[in-house]
Amino acid sequence: MIKTIVSSGLPITLIGGAKPAPGALSMALKWGETVVCADGGADTALRERLQPSAVIGDMDSVSAQALSEYADVAHKIAEQDSTDFDKALRHTATPLVLGVGFSGARIDHELGSMAVLARYPDRRCILIGEDTITLLCPPQITLDLPTETAVSLFPMGAVACDSTGLRWATNGLRFAPDGQIGTLNKALGPDVGPVTLTPDAPKMMLILPRTAFEVTVQAMSRCAAQWPVRAG
Repeated sequence: MIKTIVSSGLPITLIGGAKPAPGALSMALKWGETVVCADGGADTALRERLQPSAVIGDMDSVSAQALSEYADVAHKIAEQDSTDFDKALRHTATPLVLGVGFSGARIDHELGSMAVLARYPDRRCILIGEDTITLLCPPQITLDLPTETAVSLFPMGAVACDSTGLRWATNGLRFAPDGQIGTLNKALGPDVGPVTLTPDAPKMMLILPRTAFEVTVQAMSRCAAQWPVRAG
């Protein structure tokens, strides 16, 4: 049983140790006023004069100053088998996590963050990068996107994903990271209808332009269907 450290009925802003993309933190805080930091993300919170509800991690990358400032909300998880993002996400209960400082710094960090999203499909999370947002596609989502909006689907494992509203339909395709992928698709726009995506497994990453952030947050709030906790 995973212990919940922070619980909220509203979205939570989760700050990682990488430098947040310009404007990403203010975007997240507009929707998620409660702040949680993953280890070194506490230094960003300190610079921005934020008061996190918790700092979660192995505490190997947070500064002594930030650790002292937030000592009363620091939760050290000493194991080294998971990333600080993993530790923070699995101990946070909320309808939606808005993550900043987890993408764009290094490709290996970004891949690691996507792997965490796939590992915890029941924890809804949108990662905000410099140009894009990334999330694990829920069982069904409807997005009101402008014409020609880039819609990229990247499978983390074998998965099918029916769709409407895309220039290149995905119905009937089987996706895999070493096979068919669905990057560089486009939304047909309001004249045709919204983009709907219905993956058959919690293995499809959805990557959209950062301009689609608010539309995506709203779509996630309307989407009742959720993936179950991953077995094992």
